[in-house]
This record gives sequence, C-alpha cells and structure tokens, in this order.
Amino acid sequence: MRISTKGRYALRMMIDIAEHGDKGRVTIKDISERQEISIKYLEQIVLNLKRSGLLRSVRGSSGGYELAKKPAQYTVGEILRVIEGKLAPVACLEDEINQCRRKKICKTLSFWEGLYKVIDGYIDSFTLQDLINSEEADDAGDYSI
Repeated sequence: MRISTKGRYALRMMIDIAEHGDKGRVTIKDISERQEISIKYLEQIVLNLKRSGLLRSVRGSSGGYELAKKPAQYTVGEILRVIEGKLAPVACLEDEINQCRRKKICKTLSFWEGLYKVIDGYIDSFTLQDLINSEEADDAGDYSI
C-alpha cells in the first residue's frame, strides 16, 4: 500500500477548504496558490471529492467549494478511499470476497488481513479536524525571540 500524490493532495485540499471556508466558498485558484498545486491537478481531485459527496460546489461569482459536513465528521480514511480506492496491502483483499484460489491454504493470508485491519483502523482513527488541530499545535510551539 502506498498513498499516491493525489491522495496526499486531496488531504491538503480538504484541510485548506476547512481552514478557509469560514470566509465563504473556496476557489481552486486560491487552493492552488496556497498549496502550490496546479489547478489542473486539483480539478481532477475535486471531481472525485464532489462526486462522493465530500464537497459541495457552487458556480458563479461567489462560487467555489465547501465541505459537505464539519471537519470532525470526516475520517482521513474516508477521504483517502475516495481517491485511492481500497488500501489493501495485497491484491487478494481488494474485493469484498477474496477471489484467490489459494485462500484456503494460504499461510500468509491472516497476516495480510491483520495488516489491513491495522491500516484501516489507523487511518479511520484520525479526522480532518485532528489534522487541522495537529498543524495548529505545531505552529503554536514555534516561536522566536
């Protein structure tokens, strides 16, 4: 399992919208400038986030994107799965029902299933709000005299 650039950028985009959404809807242009990600790349990502219902969009002069729910109601796992699909460590665990012809005799299957549970448990234990708070906590301790 490896998180792609799209997955990483999707998290950054969602954090940016959460942090700047209190001033109104957030435009892709503004996200692009703050996050240093191309508009074209963000457009690909936002399409999936919008289709999945994680983001809402409004057209027009006061248009842009907004979260569909509060940051504390999104898990990191939910966001990553929209972009990445299942985060299974091996191919045989990607489908709802394991289709591998060796699953009954596989000596490593329980290991991979355990790893998958740990991965899912970890990414689902963090919310978008947790990431925002973590960043704020890091900034709070950074000062100079």
